[in-house]
Amino acid sequence: MSVEDKPLLVKRYASRRLYNTETSDYVTLEDIAGFIREGREVKIIDLKSGDDLTRQYLLQIIADHESRGDNVLPVNVLIDLVRSYTTDSTSVVPEFLATSFDMMRAGQAHFMQNLSGMNPMARVPGLDAIAAQQEAFFKAMSQGFTNQSPVSEQMEAKKYSPNSKEDLSEIKSQLTALQEKLNQLDQ
Repeated sequence: MSVEDKPLLVKRYASRRLYNTETSDYVTLEDIAGFIREGREVKIIDLKSGDDLTRQYLLQIIADHESRGDNVLPVNVLIDLVRSYTTDSTSVVPEFLATSFDMMRAGQAHFMQNLSGMNPMARVPGLDAIAAQQEAFFKAMSQGFTNQSPVSEQMEAKKYSPNSKEDLSEIKSQLTALQEKLNQLDQ
């Protein structure tokens, strides 16, 4: 088993300082958070008692980020977590959260795998629906600004030639009219 496969062992001394056993130096909570972001598993133990303190320190990292405004957990989720601790029966919340995060990681892995292909966006699930929705939105918006058909349809109907000065001046006038209508909407 390589060093990267084993959890990084961090020992907490009586002074509450955290000691990285791999590099033989002291680390901070932010250092530990960085190791985790890089994909390392971390195990934090109390040097004197041998107690596993990993959960306690991971919760502290989350609390520190949340208190700095890095809000990842919505208030209703935090409330549900607190409620799960007050129920008499065994809570399903831990299993639900673990399953949800497993599904999220699998989805991310699948997405990243699709990005490595020749035409990655063609295989992203739901992209065609998003593109169709955007196209319909822009078409509706362009028809709302003018009683005529959208600019792209007008150009195709005229067999648009980008070298024609007449066509360029018509495009400029259409853009000016569109800008005026946008300015009216802002007021």
